[in-house]
Amino acid sequence: MIVKCLLGTVKLIRTLPQQLSQGSVRMMSEVTAANAGRPSGPTIFDKILDGSIPAQFLHQDDKCVAFKDVTPQAPVHFLVIPRKRIPMIEEAEDADSDLLGHLLLTARAVAKEQGLSNGYRVVINNGVEGAQSVYHLHVHVLGGRQMNWPPG
Repeated sequence: MIVKCLLGTVKLIRTLPQQLSQGSVRMMSEVTAANAGRPSGPTIFDKILDGSIPAQFLHQDDKCVAFKDVTPQAPVHFLVIPRKRIPMIEEAEDADSDLLGHLLLTARAVAKEQGLSNGYRVVINNGVEGAQSVYHLHVHVLGGRQMNWPPG
């Protein structure tokens, strides 16, 4: 039993760098969180917005904020979130169109400030099968390396 456990640990240690570089370690936790369902109460992003959880802000205005992701999946990985709590993109209303456009224009501006002149990826996860783990709309911006396709 000890030998089996040690062999499993050795296998994990050997494959961990590859898993980390491919993002599969985080993907497992994101998928697990997404499958846990939609929690009630304030989200981690609500707590970042109210200042009870610190964040490394890259941009702040009256409509949104951008900050570095705490578990980056690329050399540059930041999030853009609206101050207005919209749980998921499918729950955005037609009246939110200006705000949604502002999020993307902010993503573009911050990407430029972060030196992503060779390109970047913009991602919005939606729902369980989209691996949405925080039910406060957020735009991921990833760059600084060659992205792969297909992404999922």
